[in-house]
Amino acid sequence: MSELMGPTTQSHLGDVAVLGLGRTGEAAARYLASLVPGRVRSVTLFGGAASEEGERTRALEAEGVRCVLGTEEVSGRYDLVVASPGIPVDSAFFRSAAACAAEVVGEPELAWRESPERWVAITGTNGKTTTTSLATHLLGEAGLPAEAVGNIGTPPTEAVPARPEGGWFVAELSSFQLATTRLLHPRVAVLLNVTPDHLEWHHTMEAYAAAKERAFANLGAGDLAVVSVDDGPCRAVASRCEARGLRVCRLSVHGEPAGPCAAFLRGGELVVRLDGVERALCRAADLRIVGLHNAENALAASAVALELGVSAEDVARGLRSFSPIEHRLEPAGTVAGVSYVNDSKATNTDAVEKALTGFAPGSVVLLLGGHDKMTDLASLAAAVRARCRAAVCYGEAGPRIAAALEAPGAGEVGELALDVVRAPRLRDAFAEAARLARPGDVVLLSPACSSFDEFSNMAERGRLFKALVAELAERGA
Repeated sequence: MSELMGPTTQSHLGDVAVLGLGRTGEAAARYLASLVPGRVRSVTLFGGAASEEGERTRALEAEGVRCVLGTEEVSGRYDLVVASPGIPVDSAFFRSAAACAAEVVGEPELAWRESPERWVAITGTNGKTTTTSLATHLLGEAGLPAEAVGNIGTPPTEAVPARPEGGWFVAELSSFQLATTRLLHPRVAVLLNVTPDHLEWHHTMEAYAAAKERAFANLGAGDLAVVSVDDGPCRAVASRCEARGLRVCRLSVHGEPAGPCAAFLRGGELVVRLDGVERALCRAADLRIVGLHNAENALAASAVALELGVSAEDVARGLRSFSPIEHRLEPAGTVAGVSYVNDSKATNTDAVEKALTGFAPGSVVLLLGGHDKMTDLASLAAAVRARCRAAVCYGEAGPRIAAALEAPGAGEVGELALDVVRAPRLRDAFAEAARLARPGDVVLLSPACSSFDEFSNMAERGRLFKALVAELAERGA
């Protein structure tokens, strides 16, 4: 094992603190508590300012975790602190912990150190979840045990204890999670795209892009970097990886990259070239996931699977059998000739723009809104005016989005006559969209915003949308 592989499962961790009482913090605390009194001396969880005693904290304390609640002041001395991903590295909470610790890392870094073999890391502003799910599916099609972990929902530390011999972790890693890695060394790392997002956390695009690039920090000559070359920040990452002597599979849906490793579309067919060997897999039209962005996701997942030894035949079969994941362009039903599609996972403008390419221009009634990330709306507004018949803007961000859609310059050549409607909450917006929709239309929930003004997460938002579709169908509307 190289130095970069980090500690083995025999290393002594000492006194450990965990920051945050969400699912990630709870999973890390439970895992660490299972190592007491052997490799871990003590576990302390600092829940944060809004945390309070409840069933979860009592269960953790019963397992030996000391819970400090209602504060972001970290006290004591710790050999290691594990921070939840929602805590910015420049926050008072994080800085307080760093002052009390020999080292602060994120939860995926802890999991990798505990079980460092057979990792795939997948990141990007959009497409991470689909690509992670699809790569896991393709490995499974070949009989390779694989589990999707990380930002997709299952904290890696939760999966480590039951990890099967020879099993792969396919980890969806957000910029938050990657920002707190140091030794993480996947066998394959994927970067799909970098567009403005989470700037309230990272503050600058440069810091955001740098966090994404950390997925490649520890790759060696025998590993594979799969990097899109369809945007500037990613092209720069690909070039830097190549300058380090890494094997780089250049990914594109707009051309055929040169070099021994590439993944691209040729005449509508998915093609992956690794070390000079080219494999044609299937037509993009054969995929159950629609849109050019999903062809890119499929190419990335295919490159991962082929690199790890899956046959081209198994990859092609898995591509054709893979169904859309929940909350990502998920069909939610058809009522009175109108199709309803749940894309609640589209929490930024770039995701919405890509989603719209999967539908005929003029057929979409779009639901936009939620918690306002204060991102620039010019590109989104142009895409909506070019492809949608109506837009219903709701929630905290609704007024600003509506104003952008109605801004001077609307109605330029190539743009449709767009009906812009305002509504206070998602339920109201859904009723307006159903009223506006005509047979043959698509009512698309693709909000371009996070959900925290009205919901606890994007999944809760997507489930409400699907419930509203079901209610509409029951009424026979």
